[in-house]
Amino acid sequence: MPETKRLKKFLDENKVKYEIIPHSKAYTAQRVASSTHLSGQIIVKTVVVKIDGKFALAVLPANDRVSFNLFSKAMGTEEIEMASEDEFRTLFPDCETGAMPPFGLLYDLSTYLSTDLQDNDLIGFNACNHTEIIRMKFLDYLELVKPKMVHFEIS
Repeated sequence: MPETKRLKKFLDENKVKYEIIPHSKAYTAQRVASSTHLSGQIIVKTVVVKIDGKFALAVLPANDRVSFNLFSKAMGTEEIEMASEDEFRTLFPDCETGAMPPFGLLYDLSTYLSTDLQDNDLIGFNACNHTEIIRMKFLDYLELVKPKMVHFEIS
């Protein structure tokens, strides 16, 4: 099983308090939210997108979907699309496919965060696998990642 060493080391080095929550195997953020009994607003999904051909992360609430039309308008570009698993699999060598944490800076990727999350106190996300999440303070996440806040989601 892939390790969370890189992510944990980064959080520990930055003296961030976090909690690892094990759960039954789940492949969607909504299922993770359900199995951990946490709100779909706290649990986020990380979607790999291509913006003008360059990979980036879009982070949004578990129960929302990326609107590529809204995203393109907000970014002032015409070409934003979802990356396929085959395209992005090698970008995250320490993660199970589809279980990437919302930390683009660990993988040399830009991170775009849904404005729907801006009032959160907590954030929960995959810990590089499909059986654990990490929950931490949302403000700590913002300070570490410094994502670009964009309105690109529909509920």
